[in-house]
Amino acid sequence: MGAEVVVEGLTKSFGRQTIWRDVTLTLPPGEVSVMLGPSGTGKSVFLKSMIGLLKPDRGRCVINGVDIVSCSEHKLYEVRKLFGVLFQDGALFGSMNLYDNVAFPLREHTKKSETEIKRIVLEKMEMVGLTGAEKKLPGEISGGMRKRAGLARALVLDPEIILCDEPDSGLDPVRTAYLSQLLIDLNAQIDATILIVTHNINLARTVPDNLGMLFRRELIMFGPREVLLTSEEPVVEQFLNGRRLGPIGMSEEKDVATMAAEQELADAGHHDGSTEDVRGVVPQLQPTPGLPERQGVRRRKDRVMSILHTLPPAAQEGIIESLTPEDQHRYNVRPHMFATVPAGHRPSPSPRDRITGDLGVAQVPQTQWRPPAPGEGGGV
Repeated sequence: MGAEVVVEGLTKSFGRQTIWRDVTLTLPPGEVSVMLGPSGTGKSVFLKSMIGLLKPDRGRCVINGVDIVSCSEHKLYEVRKLFGVLFQDGALFGSMNLYDNVAFPLREHTKKSETEIKRIVLEKMEMVGLTGAEKKLPGEISGGMRKRAGLARALVLDPEIILCDEPDSGLDPVRTAYLSQLLIDLNAQIDATILIVTHNINLARTVPDNLGMLFRRELIMFGPREVLLTSEEPVVEQFLNGRRLGPIGMSEEKDVATMAAEQELADAGHHDGSTEDVRGVVPQLQPTPGLPERQGVRRRKDRVMSILHTLPPAAQEGIIESLTPEDQHRYNVRPHMFATVPAGHRPSPSPRDRITGDLGVAQVPQTQWRPPAPGEGGGV
């Protein structure tokens, strides 16, 4: 199972410019998480801070009991072996063929024989669909193939945590769909903890177990995918729908006067070029038939059901509607038992609540869920 990543109060600045501050979240072990945010909000900086390539100003990032912000260089080197990183451009060596690119971490960080290296490299290349392309140079293949080669290289040390920095950049929608399926299939096979930074809304809606969003130098929210996909937070709605109307501007956040003027135009019937509202929970991508079930799915369901009463009503409804008949029996819950709370009666979440996902809304009656008794249902 992948490692848990606990981030507490992480803050990063370059000179006087604060990139983000007081970021607090937990990446659950073996689950797939996505971080969204407009360009320039420091998503890639966050990934680099997680693996110690950049040193945060303050805060903690704890992996297997080691705080990589304050640990020694030796400890950091050891912890980094837990990570596999897929960079935006694949970061392949142009003078090496794909086989040697994928083999590089094994030759650099292990004492394995060339026979063992060959077995591992061919296995990982097969996992990402690159069998037969071992002798090709990065300049001779498509962008999608370079991404997959970069992913194979990220996998050769059997990482517990995989970080993907905009894996869809430069790819057409079809290749992005293939890559999304590949990441889900990999999670099913190796049960690694995965964090994906992306702008791609379709990927963000269909792939992850958990979703977060960075904006205005803060983590707006992070938690179960249903919370963000049903959120009424203006910046989230604007981003998910690709609208001009909202807090996000071309180069920076908009001031109150600009937003008021835009709202007047919208009220007058001026169309901002956006498509229909995509807010709502859609089915999550499943592993390719024939692969094992994702172990993180059961752990996630147990975790989410245990905090169900703390989530907004729309998120609760999305979660309950997604339950299979077996899930309904396991958690002693029925769709008709869902009790909605009118939007006007929902208390406003505090900034801390938005970060932790404990939104403090009206609770669902506790009879809707109980922890499974020993021997009931599947394991965690």
